Amino acid sequence: MTALGLSLAWMLFRLRPFRLEVRGESMRPTLEPGDWVVATAGGRIKKGDVVVVSMPDRPGFEIVKRVTGAPGEEGLGFGVWRLTGDNPSASTDSRTFGPVPRKAIRGRVRLVYWPPGRWRAL
Repeated sequence: MTALGLSLAWMLFRLRPFRLEVRGESMRPTLEPGDWVVATAGGRIKKGDVVVVSMPDRPGFEIVKRVTGAPGEEGLGFGVWRLTGDNPSASTDSRTFGPVPRKAIRGRVRLVYWPPGRWRAL
């Protein structure tokens, strides 16, 4: 295997990319219903990132939200994050279910790849 092939295999193993369809209006205007995104499981999460999270009260149900608070900020405890939709009036987020632990954050949204006219990196 070539060095390029090994590098690509290492990146895929480390970042573990996955895709997800956006449903609902909670992330408008950043993400629209019907957008398909690629997220990666590896890497650091920071304030301002758009993430995929397992809904705390509905195991197996995933939502997309923006990180608006990191551990240690504004009264947040160690290892918990505050998440908010970009369209707060249409969003169920940390205002409803509270801060979430890091293990609930499945990955960081990296790009919109469908529909073609909305392609862009986040």
